[in-house]
Amino acid sequence: MAKVLGIGGVFFTSKNPKRLAAWYRRALGFEIEAWGGVAFSWKESATHQRATVWSPFSDGSYFKPSKLPFMINLVVDDLDAMLASLKKKRIKVEPKRDDSEFGRFAWVMDPEGRKLELWEPPKKPKKKSR
Repeated sequence: MAKVLGIGGVFFTSKNPKRLAAWYRRALGFEIEAWGGVAFSWKESATHQRATVWSPFSDGSYFKPSKLPFMINLVVDDLDAMLASLKKKRIKVEPKRDDSEFGRFAWVMDPEGRKLELWEPPKKPKKKSR
């Protein structure tokens, strides 16, 4: 039987796609292609796990303060550096943080009210040498 291999992308409408793309470029360093989007290539890493998560929620309270019924999770390689960069660009970062066995999380809203979850995956344990 055929099976789904993963999430291929996140697609949504925008009031002004070019302006929003410029914000994502400035705020988060997205390398916007001529066609208007970004294609992220997953690479295996010795220090980070690589996975895309699909998870329905019973209610939208986790997405607040966004009024939208979804949230975008973005993998980052250094959460502290990303947050410092956002604050330097005067982008409001939610004060809440979550550090757990699943990694480190922080949140920001894009200019159109979409909640972005910034996720630094947990480091893979180093292999013990004999």
